[in-house]
Amino acid sequence: MKTKLNFVFLAYKNYLLCMVFIVSGGMEMFAFNFFQEQQIVQTFSEFKGTVIDSKSKAPLSFATLIVDGTNISTITNSEGEFLLKVPKTMVDNTISISFLGYQVKTIPLSNLNGDDIQILLDEAAMELSEVKINVPKDAYTLVKAALDKKSDHFLTEETIMTAFYRETIKKRRRNASLSEAVVEIYREPYASSKSDKIKLIKARKSTDYNRLDTLALKLEGGPFSALYADVIKYPQYIFSENDFSNYEFSFDKSTEINNRSVYVVKFKPHENIVIPMHYGKLYIDAETFSLVSAIYNLNVENREMAAKMFVRKKPNRVTVYPTEAAYRVDYRNHNGKWHYGYSNLQLTFKVIWRGRLFNNVYTLNSEMAITDWAKNLGDSFTRKETLRPTVILSDEASGFSDPDFWGEYNIIEPEKSIESAIDKINRQMERRKGNE
Repeated sequence: MKTKLNFVFLAYKNYLLCMVFIVSGGMEMFAFNFFQEQQIVQTFSEFKGTVIDSKSKAPLSFATLIVDGTNISTITNSEGEFLLKVPKTMVDNTISISFLGYQVKTIPLSNLNGDDIQILLDEAAMELSEVKINVPKDAYTLVKAALDKKSDHFLTEETIMTAFYRETIKKRRRNASLSEAVVEIYREPYASSKSDKIKLIKARKSTDYNRLDTLALKLEGGPFSALYADVIKYPQYIFSENDFSNYEFSFDKSTEINNRSVYVVKFKPHENIVIPMHYGKLYIDAETFSLVSAIYNLNVENREMAAKMFVRKKPNRVTVYPTEAAYRVDYRNHNGKWHYGYSNLQLTFKVIWRGRLFNNVYTLNSEMAITDWAKNLGDSFTRKETLRPTVILSDEASGFSDPDFWGEYNIIEPEKSIESAIDKINRQMERRKGNE
């Protein structure tokens, strides 16, 4: 039976969503690769491990690992785990592991040979007051300087960046849809007003419509939605000229990142602001006034106004509103220049169907990490292969049965819940093949 789809679009500025109502159900699984695979000789080595706090032994999620002397890098997942793929010609290199508020640790890659490898990071003990720096007049002035100094401290040349992107959709606590991709990003200089371009290299996905029941959420924009969290390149989505004066800024306790002193600035909308706006923390390098990280949320307490920001059209018998909209972006420094390194977007929606006893809660999470990059010698992206900002990644990809699908590309190690879902998908694939 053919499934009928009714599309309901949601949009928050450029963080675009699409809700798909499944009129007639059925489980949809894909057993083929959208991109043709070629047999290649493995020319890389894999290193696995976990990054943890040296005292509490708690896992450190979103820690950055960079192969020294290169632009090869990866990010730990929410459980502190990582998988790093390095060309065999570089296995004698060292790697640097960094995490906000902790001292950078540099170790030889050879230390990661073995099972159950743990990398222990120590909290930074340095207080910002102990460092002789040019203290800004106030937090407002500091944030303004951080946004205005992108020409001085961020990449000034076009670059081609390789990135790993993942979308997950959960119905309550259970994974219902998984989409992953390796993309190339043609990044314009930070001072340029031109938008970046994205090209899809490899992708895979699986959606269990039985688990989604009658409702599935899809993220429109895919990798673009993660890229637009780059506050420096795209300030219009949080700190536009019209919105900036509506925020109040204050200093929080300082910290350290990459062995550099960092100001922590809290921001929130003024009390008289009634429309949903962002609040959170900005981490700004004390010497250069460069933004090195931002962790923030959208205030969705006003359900009606927050829903209007996301929901454009929906069936009359359904009420949908966001209960959380959380964002994170991290930057990296290479030879004195900062660039976008990682971002995460998490949106949670409550869906209420009139006449039904129980409500549903859906959580959509998307994240993207830069895994390698190089200066660009020219824009080689053709119009045909360039993704549109309105792309829905899960409609562009298929296949989830090949455990070696990613080959030499670095990816964010999946969480245990995602691994479990992938294993289940693969078992279903094998059973299906056995019955054919």
